[in-house]
Amino acid sequence: MSITIIIIIITGIISFMAFNNQDLMDKLIFYPPDIAKRNQWYRFFSNGLIHADIGHLLFNMLSLYFFGDYVNDGFSQIFGSAGTLLYLVMYVSALAICLIPTYMKNKDNYYYRSLGASGAVSAVVFAGILLYPDARLSLLFLPIPIPGFIFGPLYLIITAYLNKRGGGNINHSAHLWGSLYGVAFVIALSFALNTGFNPISHFVDAIRSSLMR
Repeated sequence: MSITIIIIIITGIISFMAFNNQDLMDKLIFYPPDIAKRNQWYRFFSNGLIHADIGHLLFNMLSLYFFGDYVNDGFSQIFGSAGTLLYLVMYVSALAICLIPTYMKNKDNYYYRSLGASGAVSAVVFAGILLYPDARLSLLFLPIPIPGFIFGPLYLIITAYLNKRGGGNINHSAHLWGSLYGVAFVIALSFALNTGFNPISHFVDAIRSSLMR
């Protein structure tokens, strides 16, 4: 059983438990004032185990399912035996990193709450785009699959715009920073560990090869 499937199972079980248990939902949800005033830092991570509803859960876990094993395999090729562990580290750390801007903006906002694994899933998806830029993906409003190297910038531009506009119940900031973190994680670790793999050159070469076909 892959680490991706394990993450999906654990997240699914806890999410379903929280659907019918408001106390559990309240204890795990990302609530900045409780972090700032009560030092409940675990909320940076626990919020990724719960979701607003079944649709929210399915969207995140299906995205993770379709990308997770490919990224894990890519990590194993780059980082060897430590690949799966580093994949897990990226996912877990992304849960918190993607919410730092949200926390800074809302630490005194007693009306703000956020939940879901979207930021961490975005990190996995964009790590996948960096490693497999010619893989084809679909935007919700564009059902025709497009290469990842086109999908990525479009997604970031749209997400940045929606984040700046504000409003709604979706934490676009977490999506944006999670996506950027996934790319930064792969690049930084590849160079820091002297793997001999240059993700930037790989990305450019893959795009060039795709365009020449």
